[in-house]
Amino acid sequence: MPQPQGAQLEAVKARRAELKEKYLLAPSERPATTVRGVHHLALIARDVEQTIQFYQGLLGFPLVELVENRDYAGSSHFFFDIGNRNLLGFFDFPGHDHPDFTETIGGVQHLALSTSPEEFDAARKRLDAAGIEYLGPDRGVDNSLYIRDPNGIGIEFYREELGKFEGEPLLSS
Repeated sequence: MPQPQGAQLEAVKARRAELKEKYLLAPSERPATTVRGVHHLALIARDVEQTIQFYQGLLGFPLVELVENRDYAGSSHFFFDIGNRNLLGFFDFPGHDHPDFTETIGGVQHLALSTSPEEFDAARKRLDAAGIEYLGPDRGVDNSLYIRDPNGIGIEFYREELGKFEGEPLLSS
């Protein structure tokens, strides 16, 4: 995908600064959010068993439920525990063709998951042993590792505490 350059890049940077000035509130000025948090992120799986083997078998996310989707006969709805009382959910839609992943408006670019330094290293070893390609830690970013699941969904293992970005707190406790 071509990246903006020259005057176009400067205009993008100026617009970002404008939006930040207009909308970003100081922590002391921020109202409380209106929800309790993410219950689950619902994604689409091509193959239920392959997805379970990847998330539970390789990544170590326990499967905690597998039921029929209440909105689509024959479809499965299943959930993995991704820690901190958060769930990662999937649906399958038997009989539907699904195109390969494309980075587009409305698509999930990636899901960033907080991990400890020890688990970051362990995940990297598991991926190496399984022959799964990944990006990182590289490009001057030594705290991120990116993979694609069997459905094309981007997963980032981010060696950072929850609520922080690049060592800076974004959320108050």
